[in-house]
Amino acid sequence: MTTERGTDHRMGEASVTVTDASGRPVAEQKVTIEQTRHDFSFGNIGFDLVEWIGGEGDAGTHLFGGASVASAPELADRYLELYNATTLPFYWRGFEPSRGEPDTQRLLRAARWFADRGVSVKGHPLLWHTLAPQWLMELDDAEAESVMRARIVRETHDFAGVVDLWDAINEAVILPVFTADPNAVTRLAQTKGRVEMVRMAFDSAREGNPNARLVLNDFDLSADYERLIEECLDAGIQIDAIGLQTHMHQGYRGEDAVWEILERFARFGLPLQMTETTLVSGDLMPPHIVDLNDYVVDDWPSTPEGEERQAEEIVRHYRTLVSHRSVESITYWGLTDEGAWLGAPAGLLRRDGSPKPAFDALLGLIKDEWWVAPTQMRTNGEGRVDVRGFAGDYRISHGNSSADFHIDRGAPARASATLE
Repeated sequence: MTTERGTDHRMGEASVTVTDASGRPVAEQKVTIEQTRHDFSFGNIGFDLVEWIGGEGDAGTHLFGGASVASAPELADRYLELYNATTLPFYWRGFEPSRGEPDTQRLLRAARWFADRGVSVKGHPLLWHTLAPQWLMELDDAEAESVMRARIVRETHDFAGVVDLWDAINEAVILPVFTADPNAVTRLAQTKGRVEMVRMAFDSAREGNPNARLVLNDFDLSADYERLIEECLDAGIQIDAIGLQTHMHQGYRGEDAVWEILERFARFGLPLQMTETTLVSGDLMPPHIVDLNDYVVDDWPSTPEGEERQAEEIVRHYRTLVSHRSVESITYWGLTDEGAWLGAPAGLLRRDGSPKPAFDALLGLIKDEWWVAPTQMRTNGEGRVDVRGFAGDYRISHGNSSADFHIDRGAPARASATLE
C-alpha cells in the first residue's frame, strides 16, 4: 500500500453554533477560538516523576532513575508544556518485589495526577520476560501461569478508569529464546509458544478490564513480528494496536526507512503506536552493535553538535510519523538524560533539566505548527462560526464566558457551544 504524506488527514472542520445560557444564538459577535488538546497522543515516559508524585514506595522507577525533589516540579511543568500522554512503569520485578505486596497505591496516585491534568495514561508492560520477579522462578509452570494471569487481571482491574491502555505483552518475538536472564516467563513460553502467551496476556487483561485497549509491543520490526501478528489474528486474538519500538542510538534511520516500516505494519488495518522512540544528542553508538544493551560506556555525554543533530532529526522523524494515517501515538522514551536507558544522551532535557534544542523544536511542531492558537472570529446571524483545525479539543470564548467543543478528524461536523 502507499499512503500520501502530509497532515491534512489529521484535520477536521466543525460548524459551531454558539448560544447563551438561555438558548439564544450569540449572533454577529466576536469570539475567540483556541485549541486545548490534540486527539493525537504525543507522549513520553513519566518515570522521572513517579516518586515525586506518588511518594515513598518500591515501584520499578528506581531502576530508571528519578527526579530529585528539587527538580521534579520544574520537570513536571516541562512535561505538561509539551505532552498530552504518558507511559508509567509496571515492571513486575519492581512493582511487586515481594509476592503479594504490589505497589498499587503509589502508581495509582501517579496515574491520577497525570489524568487530572488531561494527560492520558498507558501502563507498560503487563507481561515481559525481562524484569520478571525472581520469586516467580520458585514456582512450577502451572502455578507460575496462574500467578501471571492473576497479576494481569489485578492491575487492569485496579487501575480501570485511570489506566485503560496497556502494553499487554512486551517483546514476544524473542520471548521463547530469551535466556540472558533466567525467568519463569521465558520458561513457560517454551512450553506454550508465542501465540498462547499473547492470548494469555490479552485474555487476562480483558478479564480485569473489558474496556481496556491492549497493545502488542515489540522492538523486532522484522518479518518475524509480522508473522507473529498474523498468527495471533488468525488465532482470534483481538489486538487493539500494534506497538513499534524505534530506539535509534546508532543514528536516525531516515524518512524512507521509517515509512517502509509503517507501511509493512499498516497492512493489518490496526492503529500503529510508536511506543518507544529515541534519538541521541551525543556520539552515535557504533553501527556494528546488534543488541543495544551490549554497548557499555562509563560516560556518554550530550554534545553541542549532537544536540543540533537530534533537534533536526526529531523534527524529520515526527513529521514522518504524523504524516502516516495509521499512526495514532508517539511515545518518546526519556524526558531527561538523567537515568536514561543505557545511559544514552537521548532525553529532550539535559541532566540539569535545561531544554535541549530538540525540546524546543518538538514544542514548535506540536504547540505551534500543528496547533490552533487563540484566533478571533465572528459568528454569523444564526450564531454559527466555521472552524478548521487539527482534530482535538477546542474552547470558544466571548467576554467572560467560554465553552468547549471538539473537532473530529475527517468530514465536516456540527457542534454546539453554550456560553454560561
